[in-house]
This record gives sequence, structure tokens and C-alpha cells, in this order.
Amino acid sequence: MADDSNKVVGGEAAAGAAGAPESQHSHSAQDGFAKMVFGAIGIVFGDIGTSPLYALRETFDGHHKLALDQVHIFGVISLMFWSMILVVTIKYVTIIMRADNKGEGGSLALLALINGHTKSKRWSSGLILLGVFATALFYGDSMITPAVSVLSAVEGLAIYNPNLAPFILPAAVLLLFGLFSIQRGGTSKVAALFGPIMLIYFSTIATLGVISIISTPTILLALNPYWAVHFFAIDPLAAFLALGSVVLAVTGAEALYADMGHFGRNPIRVSWMVFVLPALMLNYMGQGALLMRVGESALTSPFYNLAPTWGQLPLVILATMAAIIASQAVITGAFSVTHQAIQLGFMPRLRIAHTNASTAGQIYIPLINWGLMVMVIILVLSFRTSSNLSAAYGIAVTGAMFIDNMLLTVVLLRLWKWNRLGAYAILSVFYIIDGAYLAANLTKVPDGGWVPLFIGLVVFTLLTTWSRGRHLMMERMRESAMPIPVFVASAANSAVRVPGTAVFMTSTADGVPHALLHNLKHNKVLHERVVLLTVKVKNVPVVADEERYQLEDLGRGFFRLQLNYGFMQEPDVPAALKRVHDCGQSFKMMDTSFFLARQTLLPSSRPGMAVWREKIFAWMLRNAESAMEFFRLPTNRVVELGSQVEI
Repeated sequence: MADDSNKVVGGEAAAGAAGAPESQHSHSAQDGFAKMVFGAIGIVFGDIGTSPLYALRETFDGHHKLALDQVHIFGVISLMFWSMILVVTIKYVTIIMRADNKGEGGSLALLALINGHTKSKRWSSGLILLGVFATALFYGDSMITPAVSVLSAVEGLAIYNPNLAPFILPAAVLLLFGLFSIQRGGTSKVAALFGPIMLIYFSTIATLGVISIISTPTILLALNPYWAVHFFAIDPLAAFLALGSVVLAVTGAEALYADMGHFGRNPIRVSWMVFVLPALMLNYMGQGALLMRVGESALTSPFYNLAPTWGQLPLVILATMAAIIASQAVITGAFSVTHQAIQLGFMPRLRIAHTNASTAGQIYIPLINWGLMVMVIILVLSFRTSSNLSAAYGIAVTGAMFIDNMLLTVVLLRLWKWNRLGAYAILSVFYIIDGAYLAANLTKVPDGGWVPLFIGLVVFTLLTTWSRGRHLMMERMRESAMPIPVFVASAANSAVRVPGTAVFMTSTADGVPHALLHNLKHNKVLHERVVLLTVKVKNVPVVADEERYQLEDLGRGFFRLQLNYGFMQEPDVPAALKRVHDCGQSFKMMDTSFFLARQTLLPSSRPGMAVWREKIFAWMLRNAESAMEFFRLPTNRVVELGSQVEI
């Protein structure tokens, strides 16, 4: 969306230069920016926006309880405020969001950006593993976020009326099932409601906070960092353990960076600084003021107890809608991350459905959707309360944040070439803060923190196994491949040529594809035009149409063609071939046959991967989406030829 808006503004500027009133152009540009800010409030901040539902409650009444006195309440509020300033505002909004890959953000986009500028193979390997592990942790986060957000919102029913407590779990499961069920239809229509709902939500929680602050204005003193330091000085162990729950106030900070490609950095910055940050802090201070006035009786849910009795049920409904929006953002993010991982070679091809013909980024991946749904519902039924789930929440987020520090280190020192003294000073602050958060969350591993770590480990194993296995398979195929010049010289004269075009899909840009060798061996013919086609995914989000292909004439009717795509784009081979006009005659699908090779893996004693990983890779290869559908090839023009490969 950011790129589209830039094009629109540019077009308006041109029109203005041609004679349109300057005020009209300015007004249109401002309207476009305002829409981006409004959209960012609806989509980007759902996760961090629903943190007030449980963050303060868990800090005082979670696994490590705190006394409800001024020192602890002021200390926790101060820690939350300065965490939002240092982690969200300075680290993500101010610094990391500058490290965009042609407008796109997120761990994989940042990894692709760094990898493109890092020449050392040793550095590259380590960075790739870090980026992949951050991605694996994201999947753990995307399972826990819907579970804890929806469950904590629905638990407000018991605050409103204790007799409704038995209905909490069934209602949460029903809402989650409905949320995942509507994904197949696309979310563009539902997304139009996100902005107004979240605007009402943030306005409501800010208003409730202000009303409470007016009753206890001394809570404003908690913004002084003195109280955070004082908390650590008088009760260091309790303060350290409290960090494991305080960090819940900044969960979702990484979403600001991941969603940058949809809205642009400036709209996200403005919506955070002007609207979201003030609303969150007013609510947290309001909850703190309530705890100072009422004490333990409000601790069941400081968030819902801010509202008068008559307003609690409407607040439950509003908070539930906000939780669903937060969950929707994470689910959509899982689709986007999966798509990037497929394009960058970390996951096998999966079936991807486009839910909006006019918006390329709106996709639906059935396997990911239903897999997430099953895991989320299992988590809800296993942990049963948001308090239990919060123990599992935070480790994935803090782990990803710590990895972002490592990637940021490379960005500051190698890409931006900052002054080392200044870079080390600011990085040390980030490492200390995120390291403390991560260490505090590791204490929750026995109480459920093992769940996201286990999920992350499983996903990391799958991603690295696929990447390694794919690399080994390509190496083995390259070893046995015949050089193209030798093949062209021998086959062109000896084989019978038949009319039409044959396109042989190959993953390597050198050597003769196995499908071509098998076709010649069994059918003993060659087409008049033979095209060796490789689809290459670049380390950039989008490749322009004018850079879509590279063509090499190999002589005697043979051509080497490479199609280039960005990792945010969907390969469409027939559409790309229609643009190729310097490869003899133009491509006509009814005269073109596509030949694909389907590899079967054989056990091998050759060093490469452990046997158990070879079996996992073979299973992933068998269940991958067919190249025919992934590359959108016409079904009646495809021939598949099998080959066997030892890895």
C-alpha cells in the first residue's frame, strides 16, 4: 500500500505541475496520508493494543505475585512506560523501521537485505540461521496470540456476571473457529471495519484511564524513571521476575516493522506517537490508580474493573472485537511470512489462494490456516485461562526481539556504517533491556514457556531441513548434468525435430535439465524451439516488469530463459512468457508444452544430512504443491517426467 500511495501522490504532483490548484493536490495527499494512519491503527496495533487486557494483572497476580503498594505499582507502571519508549518508540519506530527492503519489513525481509550486502560466507550462514529462528518463533507467537487475546477478552464475561464463567471456554473456541473459517473468503471487507472498531477501542480505554487517573492523580508520578530504578534497588529479584510479565505490554512491537510494507513507516510512526501510545499509557496508569484505590478486589481484572458495572458488558464486546482483530493481524502475518519463506527457499511449495484480484498481498494458505486453528484451540483447551497462557506468552516475542538486536548490529555497523562508539552505546542499551526480558521469561519455561520454544524448534528444524535438502538435491543434480554446449551440438543434429515449443523447467541455471534428457531418451524427438526456463527469486520484495526476464540464445533453436521475481511476488510463468518477444516467435500456449521433473529421493550413504532429516525432507518433497499449480501452468499443456536423486 505504501508503494501504491507513493505512485498516486507522484501522479497528483504531475497533474499539479500541469495546472491543477496546489491546494487541491495538498488536500488529496493529506487525505491519502490520513487514510494510511487510520488503516495502521486498525491493522498494525491490534496485538499491542489488547495487552492492557492482561499485562498489568499478570504482573501483580501471575506466577510471581507483587505487593499492591506504591513502590511496586509505580515501579511496574514506570517499567511499562519506559519499555514502550525504549523498545517500541526508539528501537522499532525510530531505528529499525529505517532498515526497509524496498519498503518491506519483517525478519525475512531484513535478512534478505543484510544477506545481499554481506559478502562473508561465514557471516551469511550465521545470519540466515538467526533470521530463520526468528521466523520460527513468529509461528509460536502466531499460535499463542489469538489464544491469549480472545480468551482474556471473553473472560470479561465472568467479571460482569460470575454465573457466565462456564461459557468462557466454549465461547472462545467458537469465536476462534469462526475467525479461522472466514479466512478463505478474504479479509478485505472485514478489514474495512477494523479502523473504526480499533479507533473506538483505543478511545474507550483512554477515556476509562483518564477517569481513573482523575480520582488518583498521583499515579502520573510513575512516569518518572526513578520509580523503575527504585523498584530494582529495593526488591531486585521481584523486579527481575516482574519483567517476564511487564514485557507483555510491548508484545506486538515487531508487528510495526513487519507491517511496514502495507502502510509505510511514517503513517505507522504518526499513529503510534499521536494516538496508540498515549491511549495505552493512559489505560495502564488508570489501572494502576485503580489498584492503589481499591486493592486486591480489582485484581481479578483491572482492565474490566475500570468500567462501571453497566459498562462492563459493552466493554467485553468491544474488547473481544479488538482481540479478534489482533488475531486476524497475526494470522495474515503468518500467511505473509509463509509466502516469503516459500519464495526464499525455506519452505516447500504450498497451495496459495488469492482472495483479492486487485491486491496481490491478500492471500490465503489453507494448510497454514487450519494448522494454526488446530494448535490455537488445543492451547485454549489445554491452558484454559489467559493467566496460564500468559506464562507461554512472551518468550517467543522476547526471543525474536533479541535476534532483531543481532540483525540490527549488522545493519548499523556494516550497512549504515555508524560511528562504532555511538552504535555500541545504543546497542548495549537494547541488548541489556531485551536480554533482561528474555532471561526473565526463561524462568517461565516450566509453567508453559516451553510451548513456544518447542513450536519454534520444530518449525526451525523443518525450515532448515528443507533449505539444506533442497541445496543438496540441486548439487547432486548439477554434478550429473551434461554441459549445455555439448548437448546442443550432439542432439541438434541427431534428434528428430517436431513442430512447437518445449519449455523445460529447471531449478539450476546451468546444465541440461533431467526432464530434457529423459524426454530425448524415451521419445527420441526435440521440438523446434527448446526453452530451458529457470524461475529466480531475488532478495528484494518486488522485481519490476522491465527486469522480469533474461534471455540467452544457445543456438540451433535452444534458449536459456530466466524469470526474475521478488520474494513478495507470485510467479506466473504464462503471463511472463507473453512479454517475451525476442525468443524467435511469440509464445502461444496451445503450441507450447511444459516439461517438469518430479524427483524421487533414494537413501544414500553420502554425507549431507542425518537419515532422520533425509526422511523429513523426502516427506516434505512428496507433499509439496505441484510446480504446475505453483507456477500457474496450463493443466492440459504439462508433462511430468520422474527422476531419482541421491542426497
